[in-house]
Amino acid sequence: MKFGGLQKLTLLDYPGKVACTVFTCGCNFRCPFCHNASLVESKSDLSEEAVLDFLVKRRNVLEGVCITGGEPLLQSDTENFLRKVKDLGYKVKLDTNGAFPDRLQNIVQRGLVDYVAMDVKNCPSMYCATAGRQTDVRDIERSVDFLKNCGADYEFRTTVTKTFHSEQCVEELARWLCDAKRWYLQQFVHGQDLIDGTVEGYSDAELRKLCERVQKYCPTAQTRGI
Repeated sequence: MKFGGLQKLTLLDYPGKVACTVFTCGCNFRCPFCHNASLVESKSDLSEEAVLDFLVKRRNVLEGVCITGGEPLLQSDTENFLRKVKDLGYKVKLDTNGAFPDRLQNIVQRGLVDYVAMDVKNCPSMYCATAGRQTDVRDIERSVDFLKNCGADYEFRTTVTKTFHSEQCVEELARWLCDAKRWYLQQFVHGQDLIDGTVEGYSDAELRKLCERVQKYCPTAQTRGI
Protein backbone atom coordinates (compact mmCIF):
# COMPACT_ATOMS: atom_id res chain seq x y z
CA MET A 1 0.00 0.00 0.00
CA LYS A 2 0.95 3.66 -0.38
CA PHE A 3 1.23 5.52 2.92
CA GLY A 4 1.73 9.21 3.56
CA GLY A 5 2.19 9.30 7.30
CA LEU A 6 1.99 7.67 10.71
CA GLN A 7 0.75 9.13 13.98
CA LYS A 8 2.37 6.87 16.53
CA LEU A 9 -0.11 7.46 19.35
CA THR A 10 -3.70 8.68 19.53
CA LEU A 11 -6.25 8.57 22.31
CA LEU A 12 -8.93 10.24 20.16
CA ASP A 13 -9.11 8.58 16.75
CA TYR A 14 -10.29 5.16 17.92
CA PRO A 15 -13.06 5.34 20.54
CA GLY A 16 -11.98 3.59 23.73
CA LYS A 17 -8.64 2.38 22.37
CA VAL A 18 -5.00 3.36 22.67
CA ALA A 19 -4.11 3.42 19.00
CA CYS A 20 -1.98 4.72 16.18
CA THR A 21 -3.20 6.26 12.95
CA VAL A 22 -1.90 5.34 9.50
CA PHE A 23 -2.54 7.77 6.63
CA THR A 24 -2.93 6.42 3.10
CA CYS A 25 -2.16 8.40 -0.06
CA GLY A 26 -4.67 9.38 -2.69
CA CYS A 27 -8.39 10.13 -2.73
CA ASN A 28 -11.15 9.98 -5.33
CA PHE A 29 -12.78 13.10 -3.84
CA ARG A 30 -11.57 16.70 -3.66
CA CYS A 31 -13.65 18.04 -0.78
CA PRO A 32 -12.89 21.78 -0.56
CA PHE A 33 -12.79 21.64 3.25
CA CYS A 34 -10.52 18.58 3.43
CA HIS A 35 -7.94 19.06 6.18
CA ASN A 36 -5.58 16.44 4.73
CA ALA A 37 -5.19 18.07 1.34
CA SER A 38 -1.52 17.10 1.05
CA LEU A 39 -2.50 13.42 1.14
CA VAL A 40 -4.93 13.72 -1.75
CA GLU A 41 -2.20 13.93 -4.39
CA SER A 42 0.91 13.03 -2.40
CA LYS A 43 3.33 10.29 -3.31
CA SER A 44 4.12 7.57 -0.83
CA ASP A 45 6.92 8.41 1.58
CA LEU A 46 6.34 5.55 4.02
CA SER A 47 6.61 1.88 3.09
CA GLU A 48 4.21 -0.85 4.16
CA GLU A 49 7.17 -2.71 5.60
CA ALA A 50 8.01 0.26 7.84
CA VAL A 51 4.43 0.49 9.08
CA LEU A 52 4.26 -3.23 9.87
CA ASP A 53 7.67 -3.15 11.61
CA PHE A 54 6.37 -0.36 13.84
CA LEU A 55 3.22 -2.33 14.65
CA VAL A 56 5.21 -5.42 15.56
CA LYS A 57 7.31 -3.39 18.01
CA ARG A 58 4.27 -1.70 19.60
CA ARG A 59 2.06 -4.75 20.13
CA ASN A 60 2.40 -4.52 23.90
CA VAL A 61 1.55 -0.81 23.95
CA LEU A 62 -1.15 -0.22 21.34
CA GLU A 63 -4.60 -1.80 21.14
CA GLY A 64 -5.80 -0.51 17.82
CA VAL A 65 -4.86 0.82 14.40
CA CYS A 66 -6.81 3.55 12.60
CA ILE A 67 -6.43 3.53 8.84
CA THR A 68 -7.44 6.77 7.21
CA GLY A 69 -6.51 8.94 4.28
CA GLY A 70 -6.94 10.06 1.73
CA GLU A 71 -9.29 7.19 1.01
CA PRO A 72 -7.96 3.76 2.07
CA LEU A 73 -10.36 1.78 -0.11
CA LEU A 74 -9.08 3.52 -3.24
CA GLN A 75 -6.12 1.14 -3.10
CA SER A 76 -6.73 -2.40 -4.29
CA ASP A 77 -4.43 -4.04 -1.73
CA THR A 78 -6.05 -2.58 1.39
CA GLU A 79 -7.58 -5.96 2.24
CA ASN A 80 -4.17 -7.65 2.31
CA PHE A 81 -2.74 -4.96 4.58
CA LEU A 82 -5.68 -5.17 6.97
CA ARG A 83 -5.27 -8.93 7.18
CA LYS A 84 -1.63 -8.47 8.21
CA VAL A 85 -2.65 -5.96 10.89
CA LYS A 86 -5.33 -8.28 12.25
CA ASP A 87 -2.84 -11.15 12.30
CA LEU A 88 -0.75 -9.02 14.69
CA GLY A 89 -3.71 -8.96 17.08
CA TYR A 90 -4.85 -5.37 16.62
CA LYS A 91 -8.34 -3.96 16.52
CA VAL A 92 -8.85 -1.99 13.30
CA LYS A 93 -10.82 1.19 12.67
CA LEU A 94 -11.39 2.23 9.06
CA ASP A 95 -12.16 5.78 7.94
CA THR A 96 -13.83 5.83 4.53
CA ASN A 97 -15.91 8.06 2.29
CA GLY A 98 -18.15 5.14 1.30
CA ALA A 99 -17.54 5.42 -2.43
CA PHE A 100 -16.45 1.77 -2.72
CA PRO A 101 -19.35 -0.23 -1.27
CA ASP A 102 -18.22 -3.61 -2.60
CA ARG A 103 -14.76 -3.31 -1.04
CA LEU A 104 -16.28 -2.04 2.20
CA GLN A 105 -18.72 -4.93 2.37
CA ASN A 106 -15.98 -7.44 1.61
CA ILE A 107 -13.59 -6.37 4.37
CA VAL A 108 -16.35 -6.05 6.96
CA GLN A 109 -17.78 -9.47 6.17
CA ARG A 110 -14.31 -10.99 6.32
CA GLY A 111 -13.84 -9.60 9.82
CA LEU A 112 -10.93 -7.34 8.86
CA VAL A 113 -12.29 -4.20 10.54
CA ASP A 114 -13.86 -3.71 13.96
CA TYR A 115 -15.14 -0.15 13.61
CA VAL A 116 -16.05 1.90 10.54
CA ALA A 117 -16.26 5.70 10.46
CA MET A 118 -17.92 6.80 7.25
CA ASP A 119 -17.89 10.42 6.12
CA VAL A 120 -21.31 11.27 4.72
CA LYS A 121 -20.53 14.50 2.93
CA ASN A 122 -23.97 16.04 2.48
CA CYS A 123 -27.54 15.42 1.37
CA PRO A 124 -27.77 13.67 -2.04
CA SER A 125 -28.65 16.83 -3.98
CA MET A 126 -25.43 18.54 -2.80
CA TYR A 127 -23.15 15.52 -2.77
CA CYS A 128 -21.04 16.13 -5.86
CA ALA A 129 -20.53 19.81 -5.08
CA THR A 130 -19.44 18.96 -1.55
CA ALA A 131 -17.17 16.10 -2.63
CA GLY A 132 -15.55 18.26 -5.30
CA ARG A 133 -15.98 15.55 -7.91
CA GLN A 134 -18.73 13.83 -9.86
CA THR A 135 -19.64 10.70 -7.94
CA ASP A 136 -22.39 8.10 -8.09
CA VAL A 137 -24.47 8.84 -4.99
CA ARG A 138 -25.98 5.36 -5.31
CA ASP A 139 -22.62 3.96 -4.17
CA ILE A 140 -22.76 6.18 -1.09
CA GLU A 141 -26.32 5.07 -0.41
CA ARG A 142 -25.27 1.42 -0.68
CA SER A 143 -22.51 1.93 1.87
CA VAL A 144 -24.86 3.76 4.25
CA ASP A 145 -27.48 1.02 3.99
CA PHE A 146 -24.88 -1.71 4.44
CA LEU A 147 -23.45 -0.20 7.61
CA LYS A 148 -26.91 0.34 9.07
CA ASN A 149 -27.77 -3.32 8.64
CA CYS A 150 -24.56 -5.37 8.75
CA GLY A 151 -24.15 -5.56 12.52
CA ALA A 152 -20.67 -4.00 12.55
CA ASP A 153 -19.86 -1.12 14.88
CA TYR A 154 -19.85 2.16 13.00
CA GLU A 155 -20.46 5.87 12.97
CA PHE A 156 -21.45 8.39 10.34
CA ARG A 157 -19.90 11.84 10.46
CA THR A 158 -20.37 15.05 8.51
CA THR A 159 -18.03 18.03 8.54
CA VAL A 160 -20.46 20.95 8.49
CA THR A 161 -19.67 24.21 6.69
CA LYS A 162 -21.70 27.30 5.97
CA THR A 163 -20.41 27.23 2.40
CA PHE A 164 -21.91 23.84 1.52
CA HIS A 165 -24.31 22.89 4.33
CA SER A 166 -27.43 25.01 4.60
CA GLU A 167 -29.89 24.24 7.37
CA GLN A 168 -32.16 22.66 4.77
CA CYS A 169 -29.34 20.41 3.53
CA VAL A 170 -28.55 19.21 7.03
CA GLU A 171 -32.23 18.52 7.71
CA GLU A 172 -32.43 16.48 4.48
CA LEU A 173 -29.31 14.58 5.53
CA ALA A 174 -30.79 13.93 8.98
CA ARG A 175 -33.87 12.34 7.41
CA TRP A 176 -31.59 10.10 5.33
CA LEU A 177 -29.58 9.01 8.39
CA CYS A 178 -32.60 8.91 10.70
CA ASP A 179 -31.92 5.44 12.14
CA ALA A 180 -28.12 5.67 12.33
CA LYS A 181 -26.38 4.21 15.37
CA ARG A 182 -24.23 7.35 15.65
CA TRP A 183 -24.04 10.52 13.59
CA TYR A 184 -21.57 13.30 14.38
CA LEU A 185 -21.84 16.83 13.06
CA GLN A 186 -18.19 17.83 13.04
CA GLN A 187 -17.02 21.40 13.41
CA PHE A 188 -15.11 22.71 10.42
CA VAL A 189 -11.73 24.13 11.43
CA HIS A 190 -9.69 26.45 9.24
CA GLY A 191 -6.15 25.21 8.74
CA GLN A 192 -3.05 25.39 6.59
CA ASP A 193 -3.67 22.21 4.60
CA LEU A 194 -7.07 22.94 3.04
CA ILE A 195 -7.95 22.40 -0.60
CA ASP A 196 -10.01 25.63 -0.59
CA GLY A 197 -9.12 28.24 2.01
CA THR A 198 -12.29 30.28 1.33
CA VAL A 199 -14.65 27.76 2.97
CA GLU A 200 -16.54 29.19 5.96
CA GLY A 201 -17.77 27.37 9.03
CA TYR A 202 -20.51 27.77 11.62
CA SER A 203 -19.79 29.10 15.08
CA ASP A 204 -19.89 26.59 17.92
CA ALA A 205 -23.20 28.01 19.10
CA GLU A 206 -24.69 27.83 15.59
CA LEU A 207 -23.58 24.22 15.19
CA ARG A 208 -25.11 23.23 18.54
CA LYS A 209 -28.37 24.86 17.54
CA LEU A 210 -28.32 23.12 14.18
CA CYS A 211 -27.71 19.77 15.86
CA GLU A 212 -30.63 20.30 18.23
CA ARG A 213 -32.82 21.18 15.24
CA VAL A 214 -32.08 17.94 13.37
CA GLN A 215 -32.28 15.62 16.37
CA LYS A 216 -36.03 15.39 15.78
CA TYR A 217 -35.19 13.55 12.55
CA CYS A 218 -32.05 11.71 13.72
CA PRO A 219 -32.08 11.35 17.54
CA THR A 220 -28.48 10.07 17.65
CA ALA A 221 -27.05 13.27 16.13
CA GLN A 222 -24.26 14.80 18.23
CA THR A 223 -21.69 17.53 17.75
CA ARG A 224 -17.97 16.89 17.67
CA GLY A 225 -15.00 19.24 17.78
CA ILE A 226 -16.56 22.08 19.79
